[in-house]
Amino acid sequence: MTPKEQSRLRVLNSLAEEHMTLDQAAELMGITSRHARRILATYRQHGASALAHGHRGRRPVNTTPEALIADVAHLARTGYAGVKHTHLAELLAEREGIHIGRTTLRRVLLDAGLSSPRRRRPPKHRVRRQRMPGREC
Repeated sequence: MTPKEQSRLRVLNSLAEEHMTLDQAAELMGITSRHARRILATYRQHGASALAHGHRGRRPVNTTPEALIADVAHLARTGYAGVKHTHLAELLAEREGIHIGRTTLRRVLLDAGLSSPRRRRPPKHRVRRQRMPGREC
């Protein structure tokens, strides 16, 4: 349990034992009394597990599938070795039919240990003019 859930559990236990009112419990938890009433009802029905979010442990819906990640990493190592990330995303869409965003592709390849082969130029420092000849004193 997270620290927030643990503190809510302590407040709900003292509320259930009638050591405080619903409004005091809501104030301690930083929520409205109506929401505190809802949390208390689910706590009485399901116990401490009701305080955790229902989607905890699930993978997000928009997650890139593991099979696609493995295919892209394999193709980047073998057939498309030495290709920059943006160009690789375009080639995969055009030739392989794999539509993956450039930033997603970059994250996948960096996680697989494949950095972009792009060579960065050294910064161009300003070129100073020749000094004017001075007068002799």
